Amino acid sequence: MNRVNIQHIPYHPPIKPLVKQNTDQVSKQSFMDHLKQATGEELKISKHASERLNERNISITDREWQQISEKVFEAKNKGVKQPLVLLDQAALIVSAKNATVITALDRNEAKQQLFTNIDGTILL
Repeated sequence: MNRVNIQHIPYHPPIKPLVKQNTDQVSKQSFMDHLKQATGEELKISKHASERLNERNISITDREWQQISEKVFEAKNKGVKQPLVLLDQAALIVSAKNATVITALDRNEAKQQLFTNIDGTILL
């Protein structure tokens, strides 16, 4: 009797092709949206700080917010809880623990202030 050698070939279901995202459909997002998606963390602005930014006509660009966010989260990782962030046009007090901008001052106004309860400074 002749023997037939049968090999078992494992069955693999067909692989679905990856669907390529249409770049025309990608919506434009601000830096803060991208940061939130990338890190899962977002630097928030308290109602008080938002009012101060508006009252004092302080404008902070997306690029500056990016730098502020990166440095605040870096400071948080090093144990800083409440840094003072100094920009060319503004001074911000931030709760790194809560990822929230607490208040904002114009740089000229900040020159005459005494800052307490901060445990770090970020110069940008």
